[in-house]
Amino acid sequence: MKVLILCTGNSCRSIMAEGMINKFLEGVEAKSAGSNPSGKVNENAKKILKELNAWDDKYYSKSIDEIDEDFDLAITVCDNAKEACPTYPRAKKTIHMPFNDPDGKGYEEFVALAKEMQDKLLTKILLLK
Repeated sequence: MKVLILCTGNSCRSIMAEGMINKFLEGVEAKSAGSNPSGKVNENAKKILKELNAWDDKYYSKSIDEIDEDFDLAITVCDNAKEACPTYPRAKKTIHMPFNDPDGKGYEEFVALAKEMQDKLLTKILLLK
């Protein structure tokens, strides 16, 4: 199963989801992208992924325009209205799972986000697999 995680900046939520999916969900390959990428991975997001042994140096903040492949599932993770999130027409199915953006907040917000993603996002993907 191929999953694309979409958000705006592709620096926190989508990168964390990409790493966690690739680490913890066997048989699922994840990539991430943003509609307006920041060009950098948030240091706290990277720290969380390293603590989970889920970091890979191939992860970077990239535009949705750089993605040129088909996916089984696209998941938008913007916490604002899903209409503001990017879309990806080459996904068989798209769902919206909003998460609060921890960018600019303390490390504890990233810890909470990782737990929430583990509880909700990973479980949802397993159900759809």
